[in-house]
Amino acid sequence: MLRKLLLIFFCLLFQLPINAQSDTKVALRKVVIDPGHGGKDPGAVSINKRHQEKDIVLAVSLMLGRLIKESYPQVEVVYTRSTDVFIPLDKRSEIANKEKADLFISIHVNSARARAASGTETFVMGLDKSSSNLEVSKLENSVIVLEGDDYSTKYEGFDPNVPESYIIFSLLQNAHLEHSLAFASLVQEQLSNGPVQINRGVKQAGLLVLWRTTMPAVLVELGFISNSSDLAILVKRENQQKMAEAIFKAFSNYKKMYEDGGGGSLLYAPVTNQRPQQVVNENKKTDEQITGTHISIQILAVTKLLKPNSPDLKGLKEYDYKKIGAFYKYHTGKFQTLSEASDALREIRKRFPQAFLIKIENNTIVPLK
Repeated sequence: MLRKLLLIFFCLLFQLPINAQSDTKVALRKVVIDPGHGGKDPGAVSINKRHQEKDIVLAVSLMLGRLIKESYPQVEVVYTRSTDVFIPLDKRSEIANKEKADLFISIHVNSARARAASGTETFVMGLDKSSSNLEVSKLENSVIVLEGDDYSTKYEGFDPNVPESYIIFSLLQNAHLEHSLAFASLVQEQLSNGPVQINRGVKQAGLLVLWRTTMPAVLVELGFISNSSDLAILVKRENQQKMAEAIFKAFSNYKKMYEDGGGGSLLYAPVTNQRPQQVVNENKKTDEQITGTHISIQILAVTKLLKPNSPDLKGLKEYDYKKIGAFYKYHTGKFQTLSEASDALREIRKRFPQAFLIKIENNTIVPLK
């Protein structure tokens, strides 16, 4: 009992979620690994035409899957492809959604006009105005033209070669963005140890393969096939194994954080350095301060302020939100005891499966003393 109470205190202290259903352990049970491109789509190709992205990423993906299976037999590993076949972008996310995966990892190799461009980077779904990120988006999304003449209809009018098309991604609300960023940060932390030395960081971009996934999802770029130094590393099997091991270590750390925290909010560098701002209620009456301390339930975090009738709120009328960094974090309820909040959490999770408990004191999230 004492250990359980200590875990609860630890979770609140670091703003991690609590699993209110004590008889049901939250676990990361299934991961979908997506080797980019394949078949008639070679992906990026080296300058000497001898090496193709599709072969490199398939090798790394299979290595990663084996590492996960060997260390976590209880985790099911699903590949969008395990051979050299062509899989449309929408089918990749469809596989992940149909399998009800807990995590989606898409693995790619980068290319750029500037031959000096080098390093690893990990993308999450979002809109970034950086021209380099737009170049990556256009490169990875261009595969849809191989899917036939109806690709514009299938992807709701999206054209990978028209920059204005990418405004569609600014309208998306991603309830899993926190988790995606957390895992992406862990991936970059591990990849920064080599064999590709340059760490280009975690970024957001409008990537179709991540667009319709209904779970935390990242796209990992292992290096630049257009850079001679990166290429020499990428084609060696021992280095492919090292990159698979790096992503696996990130997966292990994420799995532990996810399960210890009950599947809810996770800490990661871009947000933890931000100072919590005041909570604002749905009527925006910022002068009405909540006094004292209470427990609330966070239901989602998004990068754009929601309208009261937003479908993301699923009809919920009583809620507050606060802004931390790039996120608007929405929560509901004011509870004075942990047991009362836990009972309410069970009901809230029927509509918001990712909901978790937070502590609020004088309109800010504070550690539990």
